[in-house]
Amino acid sequence: MEEAGTGTRTAARRQGRRMRAPATLEKQRDRRPAGRLTRRRIEEDREAAVFREVVSFTPDPLPVRYYDKDTTRPISFYLSSLEELLAWRPDAEDGFNVALGPPECRQPPLSSRRPRTLMCHDMMGGYLDDKFIQGSATQTPYSFYHWQYIDIFVYFSHHTVTIPPVGWTNAAHRHGVCVLGTFITEWKDGERLCQAFLAGDEHSYRAVADQLVLIAQFFRFDGWLINIENSLSLAAVGNVPHFLQYLTSQLHQQVPGGLVLWYDSVVSSGQLKWQNELNEQNRVFFDSCDGFFTNYNWREEHLERTLGQAGQRLADVYVGVDVFARGNVVGGRFDTNKSLELIRKHGFSAALFAPGWVYECLEKGNFFQNQDKFWSLLERYLPTHSICSLPFVTSFCLGMGTRRVYYGQEEAVGPWYHPSAQEIQPLFGEHRLEGDGQGWVKTHCCLEDAWNGGSSLLIRGLIPPEVGNVAVRLFSLQVPVPPKIFVSLVYKLEGPSAVGVALELTTGDAGSCHVGGISVLSAETSSRRSPRPLRVPPTKLAKWVGRCGQQLSGGWVQRCYEVILRGCLLQDLFVNFSRPPGSQKEENFICRLGELQVVDANSLLTPLPQVQAVTVSHVRWQPFASEREGGPAGLRLSCTLHWAYLLPRVRCFRIHCCRGSEGGSPSSGSSQPGRPRLLGLAFVNRYRIVGLAVAAAEPGQDGRVEFLVEPVPKEGFLVPQAEWGKAAMLYSMPRT
Repeated sequence: MEEAGTGTRTAARRQGRRMRAPATLEKQRDRRPAGRLTRRRIEEDREAAVFREVVSFTPDPLPVRYYDKDTTRPISFYLSSLEELLAWRPDAEDGFNVALGPPECRQPPLSSRRPRTLMCHDMMGGYLDDKFIQGSATQTPYSFYHWQYIDIFVYFSHHTVTIPPVGWTNAAHRHGVCVLGTFITEWKDGERLCQAFLAGDEHSYRAVADQLVLIAQFFRFDGWLINIENSLSLAAVGNVPHFLQYLTSQLHQQVPGGLVLWYDSVVSSGQLKWQNELNEQNRVFFDSCDGFFTNYNWREEHLERTLGQAGQRLADVYVGVDVFARGNVVGGRFDTNKSLELIRKHGFSAALFAPGWVYECLEKGNFFQNQDKFWSLLERYLPTHSICSLPFVTSFCLGMGTRRVYYGQEEAVGPWYHPSAQEIQPLFGEHRLEGDGQGWVKTHCCLEDAWNGGSSLLIRGLIPPEVGNVAVRLFSLQVPVPPKIFVSLVYKLEGPSAVGVALELTTGDAGSCHVGGISVLSAETSSRRSPRPLRVPPTKLAKWVGRCGQQLSGGWVQRCYEVILRGCLLQDLFVNFSRPPGSQKEENFICRLGELQVVDANSLLTPLPQVQAVTVSHVRWQPFASEREGGPAGLRLSCTLHWAYLLPRVRCFRIHCCRGSEGGSPSSGSSQPGRPRLLGLAFVNRYRIVGLAVAAAEPGQDGRVEFLVEPVPKEGFLVPQAEWGKAAMLYSMPRT
């Protein structure tokens, strides 16, 4: 786990060479041939840590648990045995897999008695493209984006200890969703494993529980699904409640909001006997932890019997629904709503197992349509959640795309998939006007264009002749707002449409809520208001609102608003579409949203911390022949960057390189000498650079490559390049 201020410039011995990280260039200059560096370079080097490296093609091995053996890309991992679990200790290499932070605040909280929705992600054994912590070039990945319906996300696999890949944890936590790993035992091997830690004294099962708590705490996810799917001896099953009680109590102490759930499998006699309900045979396990996840082959009579057992804990019973519809189930696939109807009728929570069915079994080219269809059929049974903290910033990015875009400028072309990069997603669906009117608005995610990231939100709609406007609610919020907020909307209209686009918001606590800077729409909707765009942005906020009111590249437009509120709750964000002045005909429109921001004005004035102590380690060189006929031979460089920064202040870091780099993959974008080129995104204080093409150093001379670490603040504004973290590497070929 990274902590601010821990980065140091250490010397590292490697086979055949020594890597140095001197504090300043002044200590190096007398060891180089005279006249090698210009005055300009000396000034730049005083701002960056400088590392010297002698190229060697004998790499130090990296532990295969943490790195892909072929590329050295960092990967998420699991533990396959009790021995691996008990032997695990936090290691520096684990740092890549640590989540950015805990779940964001949302309402109602998980502790409320409202029935919840659990999503159990089980896909083809797990740890597929999602295991690559820094992303991959996957063309058609699975993506989940209906987070506002979900309370708990479980990453499931058949490995003994399933540690959720950090990309899933980051995406879920950004939406306020709790994330659980899975502890599973199965078959004869599972019996032996359980006998080893459950059949003895309390020391054995407490040691296992302590390790599970430590893993959740270290990697910053929120708890465990315990799935014992094998028979247990009487001695072992007798200790299961004690194990669950101890695990639950320790987790609650170490992980705020942590959860332990038990899967309906073993009964109190030790038999493996799925009950499909909560009853006297498994009640002891329910009483020992936070919740009970039933098996899938239930009927309504099972639910009715469970009512009598659950008492006041109805919401702690998660009735399982296999979306693949395997076995004797009520509903699944596109009939999953039949299961949800019965579950909600009786007041229980729901556990949707393997909703990735829409990806695994249907045409991948229609994935987004099928995904939206599946969740729209469940919408009436899935209460939404409200965001309750600022800053609220989203570019609607899905964490994937066919290219990378940064504030309207294309940076790279080619498919990419990076779950950690997923931004807060809106409420998807189709909304129709009440009554006989034909007006409607429908939202889609879209990879065809983006303002920032890889996708945008596409809104299609129709304004009928008899009404003046239609609106769509994008986000539900419960935010106690500061006295002054700034709001920004980036959008563009597709095609010739001239409809008006306006941001609307609703406020609560109307009795004491004082509003300034916005106008009331009508007496009937007095809590729904339309802000007035800023005319002259405050000078101090120019870096944030400098583009407001301008026509931007690619046809994008940014509108900014200043809103003064006292004693108010910000409740909802809408986009309203109104017919052009003088129009009396039916108006069709297509609008693309690129970004939405709601920011505390004072937070924009707070100085950001500096990226500090950028260091380079784990260096690996490979020879590289240019793809161009007769082109110069080069090198491929892999290394790990570390730096110090206060993680709660950032959305992510953008990692760049410049100077001496050339070639590379077609998706890496153009590279010009002296101009930074994006390498990727980081969500912890470290980044693994893999296979960067650099020019080979001439005999007796140094090659040079510079790395830059750009923090991306939660408030969503650009940090000047002068404030980025920097490190430079000077490298030379070995003397012969």
